[in-house]
Amino acid sequence: MRYRRLIVLLTAVALVAAAVVVSASASGPKPGEPQLIDDATLKAMTTTEGGADVLPTTRTIPHWYGQTLDPSNGVTYGYNMVGADPNTCSGAACSTTIEVDITPVIVHVAGRTYDGRDALQATLDSPQFAANDYGSTPAATNGGFAKGAGGVLSQGDAGNQLQLQDATMRAQFDKTGSSPYHVILHPNVLPAVTIDVPSNQGTLLQSGRGVVFADVNISWWSSHIQNLETTADPTHLPLYLTNDVLLHIGKDVFNCCVIGYHGSRAAGNGAGNTNSKGNAPVQTFAWASYVSPGVYARPDGGVYWALQDIHAISHEIAEWADDPFVNNWVEPWLTPTAPQYGCTNILETGDPVVGIGFSMGTNTFEQGPNPNGSQSADGTYHPEDEVYLPWFLRTAPNTVSEPTQSPSANVGRYSLMGDLNPFPGFRQPATGC
Repeated sequence: MRYRRLIVLLTAVALVAAAVVVSASASGPKPGEPQLIDDATLKAMTTTEGGADVLPTTRTIPHWYGQTLDPSNGVTYGYNMVGADPNTCSGAACSTTIEVDITPVIVHVAGRTYDGRDALQATLDSPQFAANDYGSTPAATNGGFAKGAGGVLSQGDAGNQLQLQDATMRAQFDKTGSSPYHVILHPNVLPAVTIDVPSNQGTLLQSGRGVVFADVNISWWSSHIQNLETTADPTHLPLYLTNDVLLHIGKDVFNCCVIGYHGSRAAGNGAGNTNSKGNAPVQTFAWASYVSPGVYARPDGGVYWALQDIHAISHEIAEWADDPFVNNWVEPWLTPTAPQYGCTNILETGDPVVGIGFSMGTNTFEQGPNPNGSQSADGTYHPEDEVYLPWFLRTAPNTVSEPTQSPSANVGRYSLMGDLNPFPGFRQPATGC
């Protein structure tokens, strides 16, 4: 199984630290007792899994293929994306509706139950599936990764009621306003499934704000998700939803926490990286956890304010939409907001901006104080910002995406938040390595 890791250090722009600090007795924690994970060690990661080649005849989700010349190296890169081709579609054919089959997962680990059904309604009510006006936002991440001022978001779609991914794709290709272009997600709730985690594959950790969450081995977990995929419809997006279930990599339970992943596999071969020959079904999928406010987000709009509720879900669905088959390769890129990644050469829209987000909608789920009495929730949802295709392909000026909120030299925005993203690396194309 191939993993590509997305790491956010809590000490700078992400959540990776050099040392593990554990609060426990000298003899270790009692069975079933959560171990404290220090904020300097707590990480937010995502991965990709598998990958499959596709042809126009492949049985899978609706998608289109494009090519763009990268002027910095003279290479023309091809890519598949979900929906209709915004460059050639017309009229009603520009609107695509994709069925999203949501399976809540009930997880039993270390004597506790983490029930994905608890977060189901909050997810359905969130901007991921409910419509909102993306013309403005009341708050956005500032240069210190804390809560900052909001403002104009997608001015071209002001007044339009849209789902989050629809608004993201419309702005990415400057199809705002009265454009018939849409990528609509229709949720279907499937029966919940139960996963019992053995004691040697999962444990409990506790954040600095007192939130206790599940920490499960990623290899063990992924084998169970893979088993669920065998009954999935390849023309739908299966979304496996958990609540405060995070994953660790390897045997070290503190080498965590993966909060979501997406991937694809040719049907009948769980190893991924399989050529479909143009006729085999190709299954795309995503797993993500709804994250309680006090896991990452510091109190009162502090550092990593946006790393809560649907942040991971929005990350995975956006990356699925721009790289559904996990094979959209680009010139290697590097961003100061995520130096721990080094050079990476895949078009994953959320990777450069984990921990950067904005407020949207009204959230009534888990909005009370953290267990230690502090307050991280603020009554809204916190979608992640997403980086656009022209950023990865070094397109300047960017005449592909919606213009920035204020006139700029490169014309178009390089992420959904545009001018609201406070980091200068997103005012211009990606930086090479």
